[in-house]
Amino acid sequence: MQLQDIFVKPVDRTIEGVIKADDMASLQLEVEEYVITNEVTRSLEQFLSAYTDYQGANGVWISGFFGSGKSHLLKMLALLLENQEINGKSALEYFQSKVDDDAAMLKGDLGRAANIPSKSILFNIDQKADTISKKEIDAVLRVFVKVFDEMRGYYGKLGYVAQFESDLDKRGEYEDFKAAYQSVAGRAWAIGREEVMFEKLNIAKAYAQISGTDVESNKKIMDAYREEYKMSIEDFAKEVDAYIQRQVPGFRLNFFVDEVGQYIAGNVKLMTNLQTIAESLATKCKGQSW
Repeated sequence: MQLQDIFVKPVDRTIEGVIKADDMASLQLEVEEYVITNEVTRSLEQFLSAYTDYQGANGVWISGFFGSGKSHLLKMLALLLENQEINGKSALEYFQSKVDDDAAMLKGDLGRAANIPSKSILFNIDQKADTISKKEIDAVLRVFVKVFDEMRGYYGKLGYVAQFESDLDKRGEYEDFKAAYQSVAGRAWAIGREEVMFEKLNIAKAYAQISGTDVESNKKIMDAYREEYKMSIEDFAKEVDAYIQRQVPGFRLNFFVDEVGQYIAGNVKLMTNLQTIAESLATKCKGQSW
């Protein structure tokens, strides 16, 4: 018998040294090979108890030394709480199969948490940040706004464009606008919005079509959005709450932020920014956003 024959998995396969938040290609392997240790079991029990019985706190900080599995655990929680299907099997099934039969309470907690309707936004904060300087006190907020906009299908790279899209959506005109833009510009809005400064005339024509107004009065609509756009932490929390209220009853929107400790790196202003975001989401969303 060869040594490799005693292992269930091929030991000569490529093994990623680091779990990446945005890597969706290896989900099944990452879930199958995740090990729920005794320490993870204790931490999961505490977390799931808080998550299923909200008492005011809506933030969890995962700490550990380099290579201890922080990113892996974060990713697994994102999959579990959304109960994402992975190759025909739910994340809950994968997790419950890993729990010993004598841990019936943990199995029950896993089921209760996964059955809460939710959406997970998992991202590496340094990767998603557009700003070069982290000295800007709203650097963390900008990333949260960006990933939230992208999750809703808006153009997260330019906040004022996303706000324009959001306002159209709230009025039930977004789909009509995209169709009108396609007709006017000859290409999809998802492409055109990346060159928004060159597309002002086409945007004005498309909006004029759906609003019944004249083109001339709409030529500066994007300039107005750019000049007026602002987003405070309170505004962001309100937007998140408004999105949640449009979903099924009990829905939750959860943010899973990878490498945030490294991104903040001792910057007190950024740490305060993050803390205030968590507190505002708790206040405005009443436990429906973690």
